[in-house]
Amino acid sequence: MTQARMIEQQFMRWVEFVGGLRHSLFGRAMNRVFPSFALVVDKNPGKGDFTSIQEAVDSIPLINLVRVVIKVNAGTYTEKVSISAMRAFVTIEGAGSDKTIVQWGDTADTTGPSGLPLGTYNSATFSVNSAFFIAKNISFKNTAPVPKPGAIGKQAVALRISGDTAAFLGCKFLGAQDTLYDHLGRHYYKDCYVEGSVDFIFGNALSLYEGCHLHAIAESTGAVTAQNRMSILDDTGFSFVNCKVTGSGALYLGRAWGIFSRVIFAYTYMDDIIVPSGWFNWGDPNREMTVFYGQYKCTGPGANYMGRVPWSRELTDEEAKPFISMSFIDGTEWIKL
Repeated sequence: MTQARMIEQQFMRWVEFVGGLRHSLFGRAMNRVFPSFALVVDKNPGKGDFTSIQEAVDSIPLINLVRVVIKVNAGTYTEKVSISAMRAFVTIEGAGSDKTIVQWGDTADTTGPSGLPLGTYNSATFSVNSAFFIAKNISFKNTAPVPKPGAIGKQAVALRISGDTAAFLGCKFLGAQDTLYDHLGRHYYKDCYVEGSVDFIFGNALSLYEGCHLHAIAESTGAVTAQNRMSILDDTGFSFVNCKVTGSGALYLGRAWGIFSRVIFAYTYMDDIIVPSGWFNWGDPNREMTVFYGQYKCTGPGANYMGRVPWSRELTDEEAKPFISMSFIDGTEWIKL
């Protein structure tokens, strides 16, 4: 059997699995939709319950079992926010993504409290470690400047999501290198805007991006994604459906951070900034045998499949089907917005 035929058979076995079973890494998702109580954050002490988002989060019980809505009134909140693992069912709702902004400026090489560099993981302006998180109409921003090509330690995360079953609606993620750390869990992004330069959506989550705008601000060469699936057993990957990719620089659709990296773009408009080859193997030709990179009915001057690397694929209807609906993230089970 030829090597190409073996890869094709392996791919189709995975497509059938994704389309037919609940993802094995996750149990049944039991969301709580209706809010039990609401908190208000306002920079003016007389107009809300708290003046900072972190204060509002800290007021929630350490083990939370009810839906709590934190309404964040218009303003720029310069603070670093973290939601701990057991504070589930938290909703953060802004007054609009251009009106409510939470921002900070740490990078991976920023010195932390221990005297050591924070690293990429801890550079995040906003960190979510709990399940069933929802964010609506708010911007998450890392204010660190766009690094020069080849700069070390300049990863600067705007938001890190490490909890299962999270949804983001009408949000903006603003940064440069490593803007959105789509770390772990099943996630849904609807009508969001993500801006960055290199690997500005990265991690090992199982995520569906629907109707999102991905905007590059790379000064030379950049990349939209760096998906980090490292095991053949991981039920993870990124799927972009009805999105658009615009911006500056020469842009790869993805770089193979993980040996088994998976990224799909479907019905997506691509500007002429897309590098014709489309994908980069992270400098390791062996990854060309194990990654799954695909397009399906994309449009725009950057979407031309001619010139793409031979280890990516133009998906058939059958191959694309599992990636373009809520079933990709078991969404009918937990997305009730």
